[in-house]
Amino acid sequence: MTSTLRACLWMIGAIVSFTSMAIAGRQVSFALDTFEIMTYRSLLGIVIVCTVAGLSGTWRQINGQQLGLHAIRNIAHFTGQNLWFFAITAIPLAQVFALEFTSPIWVLLLSPLLLGERLTRVGLIAAAIGFVGVLVVTRPGSAPLSPGLIAAALCAVGFAFSAIFTRRLTRTQTITCILFYLTVMQAVFGLICAGWDGDMALPDATTLPWLVLIGCAGLFAHFCLTTALSLAPASVVMPIDFVRLPTIAIVGALVYAEVIDPWILLGAALIFAGNYLNITRGQPARA
Repeated sequence: MTSTLRACLWMIGAIVSFTSMAIAGRQVSFALDTFEIMTYRSLLGIVIVCTVAGLSGTWRQINGQQLGLHAIRNIAHFTGQNLWFFAITAIPLAQVFALEFTSPIWVLLLSPLLLGERLTRVGLIAAAIGFVGVLVVTRPGSAPLSPGLIAAALCAVGFAFSAIFTRRLTRTQTITCILFYLTVMQAVFGLICAGWDGDMALPDATTLPWLVLIGCAGLFAHFCLTTALSLAPASVVMPIDFVRLPTIAIVGALVYAEVIDPWILLGAALIFAGNYLNITRGQPARA
């Protein structure tokens, strides 16, 4: 089996995991708020990460270096993930996923400021195409901007900051260390935000299975994506990730009777085109 084919199989796992997490998040939203969902997801993540670290012998890789950068990274991801969980309950799932795909465009625009990377002319064109795609998805003026739509757009910015700071962390920190602080810090953030009013709902027999699915699917999705990128170039892997959009559109139509909006699909296609252009043509040449 070729590495490209193996990468495709891992990406199927990522697509199934991301889709499952969206469905599970919507299923528990009627009983738990987004902070509570993030708290229980992170607590389960701590158990998974510590267990895997112990079994694989990578526990010693966890260190106290770069705690400030870990904190900034996890605040960005915590914010983006909470906005994402809110958005999937407020607007069609396909619309959420379409706007989430703008995250690489934001990474492209923010990397020169935070990582010192050069922004190419092709990169600027890619960002412009992606922005047009956002306008097509949101169609400002056709209807009032809803909180769900704003949350979906902003979650992509949060994920972009998370990706940028993750890239900086990988220069000195291992995946085990990054995932450990991801789960621990976000569990603390979740407990603070969910429990500040003294009223925190506990999982019951109905919500617990969905929370377990969210926790496992979230970690497995990122593991699949990272593994796929290690097996094949981003220009091969990332277009496969775009299959998430028609997949979630079909799921939304079948499970939640959501209308498949052609404008969302058109806008998402433009966002994908901008991302693909940047992946294949917009990277600065290396000496």
